[in-house]
Order: sequence, then structure tokens, then C-alpha cells
Amino acid sequence: MTEIASRSGDAPLPDPLPEGGIDPVLARPGGLREFWYYFRENRGAVFGFYAFLVFAFVAAFAPLIAPYDPTEQFRDHILQPPFWQDGGSWSFPLGTDPLGRDMLSRLLNGARYSFFVGIVVVTIAASGGILVGLIAGFAPKWVDTIIMRIMDIILAFPSLLLALVLVAILGPSLTNAMIAIAIVLQPHYVRLTRASVLGERSKDYVTSARVAGAGLRRLMFVTVLPNCLAPIIVQAALSFSTAILDAAALGFLGMGAQPPTPEWGTMLAEAREFILRAWWVVTFPGLAILITVLAINLMGDGLRDALDPKLKRS
Repeated sequence: MTEIASRSGDAPLPDPLPEGGIDPVLARPGGLREFWYYFRENRGAVFGFYAFLVFAFVAAFAPLIAPYDPTEQFRDHILQPPFWQDGGSWSFPLGTDPLGRDMLSRLLNGARYSFFVGIVVVTIAASGGILVGLIAGFAPKWVDTIIMRIMDIILAFPSLLLALVLVAILGPSLTNAMIAIAIVLQPHYVRLTRASVLGERSKDYVTSARVAGAGLRRLMFVTVLPNCLAPIIVQAALSFSTAILDAAALGFLGMGAQPPTPEWGTMLAEAREFILRAWWVVTFPGLAILITVLAINLMGDGLRDALDPKLKRS
């Protein structure tokens, strides 16, 4: 039996090749195939991945899929129940809200806002957090200490409360909510990147690059950063779901997206007083948030299993 390693630092993988046959584990040689092999071992992660693909598809093509405009009002069909209840109709499969707007159309278009929030928040938080984390990892001790104490102060506040305060200062809107959530999530990337950099700096390949004359920027962004990306990718997936959840919470509190925007948290806020009369106006937005956040978290767990060599089984 021969042993092969998919890449430097990974546990060796057995490679028994039967005569005239093919490696029974085609996914193991490395790269994307190896990643998919470990990822698909977590069935919950596979479910989360496919659910996320559906979510992304709906977000991209919501205007084409939705039967009506999300702000269009049908005054003759106010609080109409879903089609399977008495009084329901296939014209409005999931019923209508207190203003006669189609629930299905609003849910589908709400996916666009949630996906947009996740993309923008993760991009801002990760970009700034990675940059500050790299600086902290390579900076002198006193600079590192100042940066990390600032991050500790931010982390000392409850994330949603801090986001709420920031939005109150900036003004209620979806844009300000995204900025506030990105600021709140940034310390996680700073700490994670710094820890990864400190773990990589002492390795031989970094020493070799430094001896070969690599400058500081090359060491930071070309030599070290690519080897720190695995935990950052996992954090980005988990932050995506956190951003959606926090945006919905701020919308529910009236500090995020403002009516008539079909954002899931705002839809919940508008339907609070009708919870006993029309269960569907709060149930469907809540389920949309639950399923989306759960799917992304499950996918994040699978990414962690697939990208962390310590969790891989030989």
C-alpha cells in the first residue's frame, strides 16, 4: 500500500489501486475532488448546500418567478388565507398580507434583499478584518496589542445591541443596517486572521521566502494569506447566515429595511398585530429566515470538515 498526501501538511491518504481498476475513492487525489469527498460525508452540509443554491437561484430570478409585483395591492383579497384553507385561492398560493399583497411574491423578492445583505456584509467585514488581521500579525508587539484591545472592546458588547446603537446613530435604513452589521462582525475576522498568521509565520516556507528577499507586502498577501484562507472561508459562510439573521432582527425592530420593502424581518414587523387572525403572515417569513439560516449554517459545518485537515480521516 502506498500513501499519498493531497497537499503539504495534510494527513496521508491511502491509495490502494486494484489491478486494472481505478482508485475506488476518485475524490481523494486532491483539489476540488478531495474537498467534495469530505464535504459530502456530512449529509446535513450537502442539504444545506443545495438549499443555498435554491436560495441563490430565487434571489437572482425573483422578479421572473414571482407572480406579482411585491408592492402591488389587491384590496379585494386582504388577509386571504393560503390555497389549502377555506377561502384560499390558487391566485395567491400562500395568501395575502394586511394590505392585500401577495405573500409568495414578497417572500421571493425578500430573498433578494437577504442575499444582498449577506454578500455586502461578508465582503465588507472580511475585507477589512483580513487586512487588519494581517497587519496585527506582522506588526510590532505594541501595535498588535492596540489593535486586539480595540477588537476586544467591540466584542464585549452584544452584537445585536451594538448594531442597533450604530443604526440609531446612522439612521434607520437597510444600507446603514448592513454597515452596522459589518462593523460588528469584523472583529471575528481580525482575530481569526491574526491567529492564522501567527501560526504560519514560524513555518519554513515563510522563512525561505524572507531569506529569498520577499518584501513585507509579498509575505503578507502572497506567501502567508493564501494559507490562512480555509478558516476564513468557513467564517464567511457562518457570517453570511448571521448577517441575514441580524438584518431581519433590525428590520423587525424598525431599524433596518423600511416598508414597503419586502424584507423578511420587516414583513414580520408589519404582521405582528395579525398573528392571531392570520397565522400565515408571520409563519412564512419566519420559516424563510429559519430555513435559510439553518441551511447556511449546515453548509458552514461541512466546509469546516472539508477544509480542516485535523478533521479529515485517513
